[in-house]
Amino acid sequence: MEISHLKPSILVLLFSLLTTLNVCGQGIAISVDEALAIFYQRNLDLIAAQYNIDQSRAEALIASAIPNPTFSFQLSELSRNLNKGSSAIGCNHNQNVSCGPAELFSFSQLIEVGGKRGLRIQSSGFATQAAESDFRDAERIFSNMVRDAFYELLQMQKNRWLAQEIVDHYQVISKANRLRLKSGDISESDFLRVRMEAMRAQSDLDNAQTAVDLAQANLAMILRWPDKSLQFEAKEQWPDLMNIGQNRPKEELISLALKQRPDLEADKLRAAQAEKELELARRLKYPDVNVTAGYVRDPSNNTLNSGFIGFSVPLPLFYQYQGETSKAGVNLNQSRLAAEQTELTIRNDVVSALAAWNSANKIVQRFQEGLLDDALTVRNSSELAYSKGATSVLDFIEAQRSYKIVTRDYYAAMINRTNAYFDLAKSLGVELNADKKAVTHPSPGVKTQ
Repeated sequence: MEISHLKPSILVLLFSLLTTLNVCGQGIAISVDEALAIFYQRNLDLIAAQYNIDQSRAEALIASAIPNPTFSFQLSELSRNLNKGSSAIGCNHNQNVSCGPAELFSFSQLIEVGGKRGLRIQSSGFATQAAESDFRDAERIFSNMVRDAFYELLQMQKNRWLAQEIVDHYQVISKANRLRLKSGDISESDFLRVRMEAMRAQSDLDNAQTAVDLAQANLAMILRWPDKSLQFEAKEQWPDLMNIGQNRPKEELISLALKQRPDLEADKLRAAQAEKELELARRLKYPDVNVTAGYVRDPSNNTLNSGFIGFSVPLPLFYQYQGETSKAGVNLNQSRLAAEQTELTIRNDVVSALAAWNSANKIVQRFQEGLLDDALTVRNSSELAYSKGATSVLDFIEAQRSYKIVTRDYYAAMINRTNAYFDLAKSLGVELNADKKAVTHPSPGVKTQ
């Protein structure tokens, strides 16, 4: 699997982000897809995973290589006399003339037997596929890590927007209360209680801004601190909740995950590789044959030119590679155990993610079915009644607090449902499309950017 398949969409997203950087001097709004694009460009872990794929492919080339032949050349019968006066047919029988040394040219080729090369090729092929599965698993995990940080920032921003809305609201109420205090419509203690709530709202706004700063720093750290990352503002973007099996039975989802999860696929591929390595270790006891052939020119011999052929075979008499076989067997057992442990983890992931999704989705539905509107209605009614003197200041403050709590809980529920959706997809091994529509869900009476 090549990382290059991500490049076209990444480049488009980065171009869009750079355009935004040029237009905005402060508060750079980015989408979750743009955050993912930055991450894929900068994250060293994914780059290292790609290097593992390249290394596996290089090892596959090494495993499939045929041993090179060996050429050798030798001179023999070297001495002071150099065969002077030899009676051989190739010499001139002159005591003062040397016949010259014997020359030997030979080629040797190692021939592997027992299908060792084929087993190495199959083993390296499984290793390459396992590395590619590891890369997909890295994408699966790291993508959700970026999404979690992005939606954490969005949640903190929503809390800040809520805190700012409440501060602005109390400013309006405080101005009206000053006039009512001067006219004697409210007591000074009621006026002070409202002013104290306004100061508390300002403190909440300060804390909300601090939480935003921390969330920005967390996202920047995950993105490897790109330029102006501390000015990033998360766009209010919610995923289109596609049908990824939320309503299917648990056992069906578990079966689906066991077929799709890349981490389990990688473990199974490594187990298959270990099986080939064990078979290869067993076949090491079948010795390889080294075939040699050559040509000899020997002037001092009655046969001037001659050829030869032969072979050599190591005899596994004392050691028959029991250690390699035992080591490969242990590696196979460990690989199978790792696959079984991953399968158990997947089952637990699916059950946990499905339960979290069902809970988070029901909570959001309760808010959207009227709880959020009810909190706003109670706040507005209490405020109207308080302005006319029909209710106490304590009831008014309690209504304001209830509205703040319900609205903040709604934001948290929306973020939890979004994270639960992506976690369920991650547990199932579902690859979600990168293109999402920017859908805004403003709360009644709350300002959005």
